[in-house]
Amino acid sequence: MKKNIIRRSYPAHVIASLHAFHPVLQRVYAARQVQSAHELNHALDCLHPYHTLIGIEKAVNLMAEAVMQNQKILIVGDFDADGATSTALAVRALRSFGAQHVQFLVPNRFAYGYGLTPELITAAEDFAPDVIVTVDNGIANHAGVEAAKQRGIRVIITDHHLPAATLPAADAIVNPNQRGDNFPSKHLAGVGVIFYVMLALRRHLSTIGWFAKKQLAEPNMSRLLDLVALGTVADLVPLDHNNRILIHQGLRRIRAGLSVPGIVALLELSDRNFTRAVASDLGFAVAARLNAAGRLDDMSLGIECLLCDDGARARDIARRLDQLNNERKSIEQDMQTQALEALNKLILRLQGELPNGLCLFDTSWHQGVIGILAARIKDRFNRPVIVFAPGQENELKGSARSIAGLHIRDILALIDAQYPGLIHKFGGHAMAAGLTIASHALEPFTKAFNETVSQQIADIDLQHALFSDGELCAEDISLEVAALLRDAGPWGQVFPEPLFDDTFQIVDQRLVAEKHLKLRLLKAEKLIDAIAFFVDTNAWPNHRCQSIRAAYRLDVNEYKGRQTVQLIIDYFEPAC
Repeated sequence: MKKNIIRRSYPAHVIASLHAFHPVLQRVYAARQVQSAHELNHALDCLHPYHTLIGIEKAVNLMAEAVMQNQKILIVGDFDADGATSTALAVRALRSFGAQHVQFLVPNRFAYGYGLTPELITAAEDFAPDVIVTVDNGIANHAGVEAAKQRGIRVIITDHHLPAATLPAADAIVNPNQRGDNFPSKHLAGVGVIFYVMLALRRHLSTIGWFAKKQLAEPNMSRLLDLVALGTVADLVPLDHNNRILIHQGLRRIRAGLSVPGIVALLELSDRNFTRAVASDLGFAVAARLNAAGRLDDMSLGIECLLCDDGARARDIARRLDQLNNERKSIEQDMQTQALEALNKLILRLQGELPNGLCLFDTSWHQGVIGILAARIKDRFNRPVIVFAPGQENELKGSARSIAGLHIRDILALIDAQYPGLIHKFGGHAMAAGLTIASHALEPFTKAFNETVSQQIADIDLQHALFSDGELCAEDISLEVAALLRDAGPWGQVFPEPLFDDTFQIVDQRLVAEKHLKLRLLKAEKLIDAIAFFVDTNAWPNHRCQSIRAAYRLDVNEYKGRQTVQLIIDYFEPAC
């Protein structure tokens, strides 16, 4: 599909305020609305303090009581990578604080669904908890909280998802997105929220002399930042300044060999060098393999990998996660083929036009993989997408992914308000959400989704656009600038990795691994290596084409210990 390459703009006065940086970085940062060098300071003392989080004092007092009175604490997580890192962080932190009875429970998505449901509370009775602490879930689980309270279990909710008009009757709730909360960053991932809670708990226990009394070394909370970085990247939350600090500091620990063995094992298994790890490595290599456990089996396996302190055992678990990820890829490929066939038929029926909001369903689709499929279809067609799979008792489970400019949870809330009863339940945030509908409601929901999306989005938002940081001169297409850009992040949502565009002459082109196009390009008499992944092999190599216009990223390529600059081409088209 043809894409429009749009060059970003950057105010001259902002460029001037960033004069201390390399000229390429000046315009990259300015285009991302960085106003001053302070916003690029990744020191831990630049983190927002925890004091303004509503409910954190109450949560800390309850947790401190549980720790000091040797009560049984059950961490209830989510079945994605954010949930896994949140769970592992909570368990590790509480044990380091001297808690003797800390266990975790993650709902199997196929048996219990999402979050703290009444069914999960029944399963939790086997642990006989005094206190349940939710991580990355709970804000929408009114019935589950009530079921826990009826059994005399105290409930502390830590979450980051957007709350409904009413909150569950938990004993304490910490969520920066609840009404009236003044915490400056509304984009913390679930793992970021529980990290802040544990920071506050550590401070409280230290102040009252708990660690001295128990002759415990006061825990260094920075030891948990590798988990915070992984969960924050994995959940695709916007990388505001606060989140960039958390990721930067976590990556520093990983590169220094101070990470939990599970993260190192997953990086090495995917041929990533942990000493040069960047945010995208955490997303594409580590999180993908962790998520495979929650998608196909049980996320407890992923949590065990993050809790394991034995390198050999961590590598064994990582290999099992890798096997699950390969299985997930196979299932996803079959589902993607079916989805594309259905969309091609729809395009023909609608004479070349697609609905503004896409809903897809097949009775054979796997509930654990629909989120990835929705993301793939969204990326391909630049439409908000909901993919459904069969659930339980004549229900369909849906996973939604959105595009820039459209808040997908708000869309579901509008549909719920306009068509009461059409959606059984839903939750999520701006770019991703989940929902449940009745099987017979698929057709009316599909119509309502397309109509609501059409009312909330402009035609220009549906154009497939790539935003470029402009052209690089031949001298800046260098190993030095590539390394500079790699280390200038972390890059991610709302703070995207630099993308440049230019026209190049093709010197050589050939397929590698039967699906990737290896190129040698020429710009101003400089030869440049480039690669485009997963090209259309029916169209490329094209030896009649002598030049291309390409949108690309600078990459440091290493082969047999030698580093060279390489262009990673995200999009290209003939310029001849």
